[in-house]
Amino acid sequence: MTKKQKKTLKRIIISAVLYLAIILASKLVAIPWYLELVLFLVPYFIIGHDVLRKAVLGIVHGEVFDENFLMAVATVGALCLGEFSESVAVMLFYQIGELFQSYAVGKSRKSISDLMDIRPDSANLETADGTVSTVDPDDVPIGSVLVVRPGEKVPIDGEVISGESTLNTAALTGESKPRFVHPGSEIISGCVNGDGLLKLRTTKLYGESTVAKILDMVENSSLKKARAENFITKFAHYYTPAVCIGALVLAILPPLVLGGGWLTWISRALTFLVISCPCALVISIPLSFFGGIGGASRCGILIKGGNYLEALANTSIAVFDKTGTLTKGVFAVSQVSPANGCTEKELLEQAALPKAFPAIPSARVCAKPAASWMPAVRPMLRKSLATVSALWWTAMWCWQATPA
Repeated sequence: MTKKQKKTLKRIIISAVLYLAIILASKLVAIPWYLELVLFLVPYFIIGHDVLRKAVLGIVHGEVFDENFLMAVATVGALCLGEFSESVAVMLFYQIGELFQSYAVGKSRKSISDLMDIRPDSANLETADGTVSTVDPDDVPIGSVLVVRPGEKVPIDGEVISGESTLNTAALTGESKPRFVHPGSEIISGCVNGDGLLKLRTTKLYGESTVAKILDMVENSSLKKARAENFITKFAHYYTPAVCIGALVLAILPPLVLGGGWLTWISRALTFLVISCPCALVISIPLSFFGGIGGASRCGILIKGGNYLEALANTSIAVFDKTGTLTKGVFAVSQVSPANGCTEKELLEQAALPKAFPAIPSARVCAKPAASWMPAVRPMLRKSLATVSALWWTAMWCWQATPA
């Protein structure tokens, strides 16, 4: 929960406890109506002060007909009619519903942001004298030289000017196979650098880079509304004023035409306002679409907006790329079947030896099950293989450099 949600939850608990205590006290002891009003106003203002404030601000700004206005009119009217407990109960249940809605939306947003964990925290800017400083990606101009160390995200789109490495582009393209880059290669932001040091010259500002456009698209996915959402939004503009006018007519016309007590019809009009509040109607449909987008993101599926989610209802055929989409593209040892004369440990040991060379993914996979019984051997093997590799490449270079 966020701080605001925790604060709202505390207000709900405090108001609910006071409300129940006042109800219980009124059952045990006879309390005068004016004292009962003062007692019920305490939990009422604790739980409903923000609704009243929003209703007043809406009237000031010309946005009168919304759920805050309806709740304020209905609950204040109930207080005027002497229905003190009902007024507090309506406001209390309304705030509980708002808390559930806020929590559901926040959980969906977190799922979407966790799925798109590609935002670079900083950029390593190299100055003219060769020093490297950590800066905000927004402050990097076009043509700057950035240093991307192994394991870091590429902060801004650019062209490699020095170094060779592999890039993990799975978060952007779904492709699990690393992409090899070298001087002259164009790379996009959001990729994760592999095992080499890269220097790149930026070709775009951060706001125009690939990662910024993707994050903007994800954050504004709720703006791409489905037809049902657009309809309910237009409907609410006419529905809410119609409800208010209907309640006013219900409070005034029947006593004049049919006769009867004014308080009875005013009470019915206020009840009509509470029942006809469009909160459930206006909130439920957008919340359903947003919850669907958030639920899909928890499964690793990114949907760009409610209109695309609605289109999936009419989908009959789906075509997928397998690796990185339907599968994670991560190797794992599922079974060890040694040949005659070889044990499982010996086979895994031989398969894990090339782990000294990071470019061999299958060796890294085989090293995981072997790690429990050869922890002391691995550092020695790594150093030995690295030494042999260096000597071999040196000998090859000398052999090629020797004139015929």
